[in-house]
Amino acid sequence: MESKNPVFSRAPYGHQQQGWSGPPPSPDQLRDMYNSPSYAPPAERTMTIDDVVVRSFMTLGTLVVSAAAAWVLQVPLGVAVVSAIIGVVLGLIASFKQSTSPPLILGYALFYGVFVGALSYMYESFFHGIVLQAVLGTAFAFAGVLTVYSLRIIRVTPKLVKFVLAAAIAAVGLVLVNLLVSIWVPGGLGLRSDNLLGWGFSALMILLGCFFLLLDFASVEEGVKQGAPAKFAWQCAFGLTLSLVWIYLEVLRFISYFSGDD
Repeated sequence: MESKNPVFSRAPYGHQQQGWSGPPPSPDQLRDMYNSPSYAPPAERTMTIDDVVVRSFMTLGTLVVSAAAAWVLQVPLGVAVVSAIIGVVLGLIASFKQSTSPPLILGYALFYGVFVGALSYMYESFFHGIVLQAVLGTAFAFAGVLTVYSLRIIRVTPKLVKFVLAAAIAAVGLVLVNLLVSIWVPGGLGLRSDNLLGWGFSALMILLGCFFLLLDFASVEEGVKQGAPAKFAWQCAFGLTLSLVWIYLEVLRFISYFSGDD
């Protein structure tokens, strides 16, 4: 099959790639060919949009399958929490090291998927139909952000990146403080309670997840434009999965505030 890579679409030294038609070159000839200005060693394949799509399907698929298994098997809460901790650790390693390791990224999806599935089952047991609503809400958020990015309604600039990262650090810090305060005060600061403050905080968390999705789209486009190595598609897939899971869990919580028992 003919390669689409321009480096391999023609063989060096003016011969066809399928084979050498003449006698084998001597060592001196090979050295002269290599030193020739027209010679270029095969370049590493660069990332394409298709690479990102395929890796994203693999990562999201692993997460969905493990979540479905946890749902069907009704995984105990303790096992789900342990899986979440392992998933978070793997996710932090992948984030800070900018890892492109498939086992590491798929491992994150596998373990965190168990937590997502168990948590979804728990919500569904209290609020019938909430999981489907959250999935649809996440899909609409993805489509909306993709549209906004494609139409350049919001442009990703260095200032926007710094703002989103600062907002994420502040949000995570507030969640941790709320958790600590809840040890002594029921409900903590009220950020995760069914009240006006809790509703507003959840809405802001969903919006923050959408901004992260916007940064992910920009990262994919920039990677393709700059000719990033094909393996970078795994990091892009990890980022997209992380953002979508963030949005799904926040949408799930937000809908629960307005859902009643059947």
